[in-house]
Amino acid sequence: MKALVVYYSMGGNTEYAARRVARQLDADLLRLEPEKEYPSSGFRKFFWGGKSAVMAETPKLKPYRLDADRYDTIIFGFPVWAGNITPPIRTFLRDNRLNAGRYAAYACQSGSGAEKAFGKLKDCLGHPLSETLILIDPKDKPDPAKDRQIDAFCQALKDDK
Repeated sequence: MKALVVYYSMGGNTEYAARRVARQLDADLLRLEPEKEYPSSGFRKFFWGGKSAVMAETPKLKPYRLDADRYDTIIFGFPVWAGNITPPIRTFLRDNRLNAGRYAAYACQSGSGAEKAFGKLKDCLGHPLSETLILIDPKDKPDPAKDRQIDAFCQALKDDK
C-alpha cells in the first residue's frame, strides 16, 4: 500500500509542502484544479475565495485519475480560507469514496483558522486525522524551521505505521 498527497494550491505554498511531503514519504501527488480558477490577487481573491469557502461550495474540478483503493494513507494539503478547507478539497471529498486506514492534513495560512479548518475536514471525512501541521507561508517566507516542521510531520506519519 501507499500514501497519497491530495492538495489544492493557489499561491504555491501548499504545493511547496506537498512536494516535500511526497518526496519524504515516497507518496503520489494529486493536485486539484478547479475548472474555473479563483482570482489570485487583490480584494477579489479574498472576497471570492472566502465566500466560496464559507458557503461550502463545491466547484467542478479538472479531470484527474484516482484509484483510491491503492492508498492506505491520504494526506490533505490546503490553504486556509476564512477558517475553512478550500472548496476544491470539499469537491474531492464529495466525489470520492475513500477507505484509507489513515488520514492526515497540513494547512498553509498567513493568519489563523487552521484548527477550525481541520475540524471541518474531519467532519467531511467522517474520520479523525492522525497528524496535522500548520504552516505559515512556507514558500513565500522560507525558513529552515518550517522545513523541519514538515520533516517532523512526515516522521510522525512514518512512526505511526
